[in-house]
Amino acid sequence: MRRLLAKLFRFALLAAGFVLGLWLLGLLAYRWVDPPATPLMGLRALAGETIRYRPLPLAQVAPSLALAVVASEDARFCQHAGIDLGAVRDAIEDYQESGRLRGASTITMQVARNLFLWPGGGFVRKGLEVPLALAIDALWPKQRILEIYLGIAEMGPGLFGAEAAAQAHFGRPAAALTAAQAARLAAILPNPNLWSAARPSAYIERRAAHIQGRMAQLGPAQINCFRATER
Repeated sequence: MRRLLAKLFRFALLAAGFVLGLWLLGLLAYRWVDPPATPLMGLRALAGETIRYRPLPLAQVAPSLALAVVASEDARFCQHAGIDLGAVRDAIEDYQESGRLRGASTITMQVARNLFLWPGGGFVRKGLEVPLALAIDALWPKQRILEIYLGIAEMGPGLFGAEAAAQAHFGRPAAALTAAQAARLAAILPNPNLWSAARPSAYIERRAAHIQGRMAQLGPAQINCFRATER
């Protein structure tokens, strides 16, 4: 039994080392190279969905879409180092008061999850997101983090990234999205397989209008931090 436990322990160490090595390779490579796919794309493909995925440089995505997702998903994107401690503190307080755990994921944490982890919830995955997000923020500029996010985020059934979503929902390239269309895309991100940006419900219209209002509140310094630059 002791020898068996020792073998299992060595195997677990080797497996952990292998995964850490893959993560380190990905952290370094994806700073410059677009990911060929994500774990969620693989799961959707196995479920029979046709995957449409075409990552673009941030300069080829409408600035309004970058602004919309920051306004909607992570208003302090330019201020934090991958983790929004204020949002985490608020989520903990809400959990203590209500017993319900709400998300406090930043855009950087979502990039970490989409690239390296599995979909779904749970404290284990959330615990792994934190060091990965800190590493991403330390190794990548904000522009690249947002570029990857807009390239791999699920924005509809089988639709990954801004270009696939813009073509499918609005029949135009991501570079030509209007502010209203960008706000609609940002509005469906919490549940893109249930909500539609092309045929928005009254609820999505209200969300999109709220996002447009928040977009107007973001100042020049916030916008400049993720302005598209040449890689």
